[in-house]
Amino acid sequence: MSDDREDVVGVLTEQIEARYAMSMAELKAAVAVAPAANPEATGVVKWHGLLTESQTVLERAEDALLAALQTQPSEVDDPTMDLAHRVNAAVAARDGRAAVVRWLLDPAAPGKQGLAAERLARFSRGTRTGPAVPTSAPVRPATAPAPAARGGVLR
Repeated sequence: MSDDREDVVGVLTEQIEARYAMSMAELKAAVAVAPAANPEATGVVKWHGLLTESQTVLERAEDALLAALQTQPSEVDDPTMDLAHRVNAAVAARDGRAAVVRWLLDPAAPGKQGLAAERLARFSRGTRTGPAVPTSAPVRPATAPAPAARGGVLR
């Protein structure tokens, strides 16, 4: 229905290939062999795959809507409106995934510098020394307190 694939996926693919100086196929192969070698590239490959998947879903939804619209009389029925809603949802998903890829490619993106970036890096590396809150019961003293008197009058 539209050339959004070329506009969104194609442009981002070109940016990824330029950034890593290799084709997407080569980058995917490199990430598959050593995913921990470059976590940034691994993330880009993952989100690019999700982006292309959502683009395919969008194209199918657009094709179904177009076919339904071609058979419609002047008024659109409920099943066709449902197809239009599917197209809108697919566009939103594709655009959201494209935004993530753009963010991953932009070294100066918000959240990638300063305190937020340091926290994210620590979290990503898993360098936490322990839980923020105790997860075990407190240690009881070895001696038990004296039992309370029973049946007596409180004074």
